[in-house]
Amino acid sequence: MQDLGIAFQTAGGDSGGNLDGPSPAPNDWLMKRNCSLSPRQVGWFYLSIASLSLAIALFFAWWGTWLVLPFAWAELLALGIALLVHGRHATDYERVTLTDGMLVVETASAGRVTRQEFNPLWMRVELGESLRALVTLRSGKRAVQVGCYLDPHRRRRFAQELAAALRRLS
Repeated sequence: MQDLGIAFQTAGGDSGGNLDGPSPAPNDWLMKRNCSLSPRQVGWFYLSIASLSLAIALFFAWWGTWLVLPFAWAELLALGIALLVHGRHATDYERVTLTDGMLVVETASAGRVTRQEFNPLWMRVELGESLRALVTLRSGKRAVQVGCYLDPHRRRRFAQELAAALRRLS
């Protein structure tokens, strides 16, 4: 598989840029969010912001402006909630695996993992005309949409690669 960037990697974790590692499985696609901060880094970020904000609030409270403290706590509470919501979806992903006997679509959202299995010989890959259209994998009456973590160019490329891999199986 060609290098499709950070948000579109082979399941082995290699985005095509690692020449020394194992060769990627050609029929295994992992699409995930591009998160630039690890959970530990988010924790240190929050701790530093909280320390600075409380230090400033305590300085003003020391000089008699006590009303600053409730606003500092409200600010830290709002930031903490926002970081928790972000962290809950930081590990979301979509994985499409194609083997000789089945096509497996695995999606994880907010810690909930769903897995759907399809017969690859009966699969159709559809991509709408709109730039925002997701890739629809259809088998009979069952359908699943994937590619929400890809930009339109990479989504089209993924659809073409998957369709080509399905054609090679038949």
